[in-house]
Amino acid sequence: MVGGFLIVAVTVFFSVDDPGFLWNGLGLLIVFGGTLAATLVAFPMNEAGRVFSVFLIVLRNERLYAKEDHAELVSVAQAVMRTDIRGIEARLRTIKNPFLRLGIQLVVDNAELEDIVDVMTWRIEKLKAKEKAEAMVFRAMASFAPAFGMIGTLLGLVNMLGALNADVSAIGNNMAVAMMTTLYGVVAGNLIFKPIAMKFEQRTQQRVAVMMTVMQGVILLRQNRSPAVIRETLESYSAERRDEILEGDSTAQPSAAQ
Repeated sequence: MVGGFLIVAVTVFFSVDDPGFLWNGLGLLIVFGGTLAATLVAFPMNEAGRVFSVFLIVLRNERLYAKEDHAELVSVAQAVMRTDIRGIEARLRTIKNPFLRLGIQLVVDNAELEDIVDVMTWRIEKLKAKEKAEAMVFRAMASFAPAFGMIGTLLGLVNMLGALNADVSAIGNNMAVAMMTTLYGVVAGNLIFKPIAMKFEQRTQQRVAVMMTVMQGVILLRQNRSPAVIRETLESYSAERRDEILEGDSTAQPSAAQ
């Protein structure tokens, strides 16, 4: 994102005589203030606030700790083979991943395999629905920003028409200001909001892939498979899910371009 703004700034610096002319406080207020207001109208306050709270987490490429989860599952499988229930219960308190902790707790409680699958699948679907709603907020903002840019442009054109009796330079200045709000809206929509929405969606895919792998490991643990089988299965399953994500992204790009 910083690189994108630098490219725009460098282009502006070398393409205009006075770069400061491209600054327009009222235009920024119309675009960003209007986008924020429309977002708060379209979505509940708590939902929009939650999205902004995880904004920085998404941008810094959150680590998912998949390898640590796999190691925990293999370690618990070894404890199961030794019938060390106390050791498993003690280890549960140190597991940071709540989804993994839930699955192991269900195994310790000797829950039926179908119940384990149902509970963990429900948790995955709940996560997907929550994060899809978060990405939708930024998708909406990406569409609102250019629209408010056009509103600012229309206001600038009205001002220009009101100054037709003035000299040509005044008309030119008003026309330039009118165009600036469109520029602000397009840049905000395509360099800030839309990329963040896509980042949200990619993050959801990655988190769901990790959770599916964890669920597969919990199923094998409930079936009393050996630690070696669990380790190899998790590694192959994780690689397969990663390939599916990459293939899904590559197939989505041409359709989006079309």
